[in-house]
Amino acid sequence: MAPTPRDRQARLATFAVFFVQGLTFATLLTQVAALQRKHQLSEGELTLLLLVVPVIAGAGSVLAGTLAARYGSRQMLRAIQPLACVAVALCGFAPNVPLLVGALVLFGIGLGGVDAGMNMQGTAVERRYARPVMTSFHALWSAAAVIGAGWASLAADGLSLGVTFTIAMVPALVISLIASRWLCSPAEEHVETVTETPGRFPWGPILPLCLAMAFLYVGDSSISNFGSVYFEKIMLSEAWLAPWALGAYQATTFLVRVFGDRAVRRFGPAAIVRTGGAVATLGFLAIVAAPNEVVAIAGFALTGVGLSVIAPQSFSAAGRLDPAGTGVAIARVNMFNYVGFIVGAALVGGVADAADLRIAFVAPLVLAAAIIVLARGFARTR
Repeated sequence: MAPTPRDRQARLATFAVFFVQGLTFATLLTQVAALQRKHQLSEGELTLLLLVVPVIAGAGSVLAGTLAARYGSRQMLRAIQPLACVAVALCGFAPNVPLLVGALVLFGIGLGGVDAGMNMQGTAVERRYARPVMTSFHALWSAAAVIGAGWASLAADGLSLGVTFTIAMVPALVISLIASRWLCSPAEEHVETVTETPGRFPWGPILPLCLAMAFLYVGDSSISNFGSVYFEKIMLSEAWLAPWALGAYQATTFLVRVFGDRAVRRFGPAAIVRTGGAVATLGFLAIVAAPNEVVAIAGFALTGVGLSVIAPQSFSAAGRLDPAGTGVAIARVNMFNYVGFIVGAALVGGVADAADLRIAFVAPLVLAAAIIVLARGFARTR
């Protein structure tokens, strides 16, 4: 059955929400090294500060699952995504560490709620289209992240952090408010009668998805949090080049995700995830062994190729395991996003503090390889 005009409208609105989230995330995370310099943080202090976001976001994701099961994700996104945009601007203007922590707490709440809500919307649209479309949403997220990295590079030498963040966040906030009007309503999300309470949703079928998500985000957080620091401290790069650790990673992530839905239809999600784990392992190996900036950027880019497919397929598989559209499975899988982010920040940051970042990137290398084994849990269900 062909998509209706309403289906296309909901898909475009969901694209917009993913775009804003990618831009918001990259605008802040590409400037980690700049925030470290501004507040004179050691590697250990930076690690503790970065842990604030995923801890709060994980709690926000769990709460989002409960609220969305009852009220739908549209209302939640309408309130929380603008909050995330404002929080990023506040991070740039924060004059000291306590105020920076406060802004990061607000950002964490927004990040967790939006991550869960936008993937609930993506699953609802995918169900209405009756074919894989989730990867295309994540592709636009990556495109927005590349734009955020490019803006960070352009603004590196001329603008303050507060101004840099605000210039990016004002249009993002406007797009979010406009798009929220056309997202799927609760009636369009919740398509079947639920016979079990959300708290009794079974863990067994989604556990491989949760672990793969956690391992993915150990790698993702190592790049997002420490990629720019890696170029500054290990490669001794100039300031304009540092944002392109995340930029190269997100650029290849975007390119692969553009064609990802077509590949899933042809080869199946399990094969795609298995291949992604193998490619990501090679990418981290290149980062660990890089003798110069060119090889390092190639390693970050190759890692983006491999890890790009894991998150959308995790959410898509979780949606298939929850045909009632309650959002509980997606919220639980999304929670492991932050488990991985926390473990990644603590593990990579701790090893970097004790040794150096080159050695620290061995940890995500090993966990990327473990995704190969977990891929069988992504075989198509219902």
